[in-house]
Amino acid sequence: MQLTLLKSKLHGAIVTGADLHYEGSITIAPELCRLARLQEFEKVEIYNTHNGARFATYVIRGSVRGQIAVNGAAARLVQPGDRVIIAAYAGFTPVEAEQHRPAIVLLADRNRGRMKS
Repeated sequence: MQLTLLKSKLHGAIVTGADLHYEGSITIAPELCRLARLQEFEKVEIYNTHNGARFATYVIRGSVRGQIAVNGAAARLVQPGDRVIIAAYAGFTPVEAEQHRPAIVLLADRNRGRMKS
């Protein structure tokens, strides 16, 4: 049996850009990917706390500090300045689940992150 658990979360990220004409995905700053242990091309769920929109896409590693840019069709679901939660989930055996602790990053102004203790 596999259990699906939260693997990583960027909580309170501020959207810095939305590009409808880009190929798709969410561009996340490299330091935030590192803190949240997010891999390039990993599937993530996005929850917009401003308007309630929820959608899934994949990660592209950005090059600009603090960058959170939603691309493609999903750009219609956010506006720059909206706060979002970015979550990734993974499958674990019951034994692995007992030891698992997700990487939870709380974000402040300009998307500066700190690990939740």
